[in-house]
Amino acid sequence: MIPCFPCPFPDAVSAETTFTQFTHFDAAGQAHMVDVGDKAETQRRAIAAGRIVMAPATLALIQSGSAKKGDVLGIARIAAIQGAKRTADLIPLCHPIALTRVAVEFTLDPDAHAIDCQATTQCTGRTGVEMEALTAVSAALLTIYDMCKAADRGMRIENIRLLEKAGGKSGLWQAD
Repeated sequence: MIPCFPCPFPDAVSAETTFTQFTHFDAAGQAHMVDVGDKAETQRRAIAAGRIVMAPATLALIQSGSAKKGDVLGIARIAAIQGAKRTADLIPLCHPIALTRVAVEFTLDPDAHAIDCQATTQCTGRTGVEMEALTAVSAALLTIYDMCKAADRGMRIENIRLLEKAGGKSGLWQAD
């Protein structure tokens, strides 16, 4: 069997191992949506985080509420919630999930000229909400960039990552 994508370590991983380790590929290497029909419904939660770094003057604009496009963090919070709700529309093999909660927090870090974003997503379902939390953070940080790009095109979005997931067969996972 020949993989449908180039393996960066062809001597270390066989084609069969490559496909069986990734749930979104069948035995022939074709992409498919994972069948979650037989999984139990459980409470599921995911927490993701990321950061946007900017010029000190840009952070001051956001803090003072004087950005030309308006309430940057308020709009970014709505974008995060909307992003979480629309994850299945953006990520091709994600299941649509009936979210029961999306919470978004921003922390300003004046010393680093940055804003940290943390999103928590929850549902009662058969598959996890990690992608929804990651999408929420991504949407929030991209919205901050969009709303402030006229003042600072050099902003950097950094370190978007999963911090925790809970629920399902694998239980609790936390980042180091």
